[in-house]
Amino acid sequence: MKVSDILRVKGNTLFTVRPDDLLSEAARTMADHDIGSLVVMEHGDLVGMLTFREVIQGTVRNGGAFGVQAVRSVMDDHPMTCTPDTEIDEVRRMMLQRHARYMPVLNQKTLAGVISFYDVAKAVVDGQDFENRMLKAYIRDWPAEEGERQALL
Repeated sequence: MKVSDILRVKGNTLFTVRPDDLLSEAARTMADHDIGSLVVMEHGDLVGMLTFREVIQGTVRNGGAFGVQAVRSVMDDHPMTCTPDTEIDEVRRMMLQRHARYMPVLNQKTLAGVISFYDVAKAVVDGQDFENRMLKAYIRDWPAEEGERQALL
């Protein structure tokens, strides 16, 4: 399974922010849309990632208030990225290694979407459920050996 499979199911709604936007505005956008991350874009390029983790850390460093902090001051300016062709198992390893909950998906330099650890876990579970159903159907339809058929009669 590839990242493109997740994006196809998830849809293509993206929320972005600029590095010079106020952190308080970014947090409001995240709260209003019930999302855990924003991609930070500047001049059409991905320059960072903002998650609730960075929002909370920046707010705590500022004495518990947003103040006039810019997104740039708290964002992850070196986020991990993947491509639509990246295998889900590789994404899972990358996210676990860096404790990342969100990963931008780039097709060349174009932002194709964002996947979350939840999206990856759901895809894995859904894939396992499908495989289990197929195996059970296969076992149920397995032809019995001649001796077993006679014993059942």
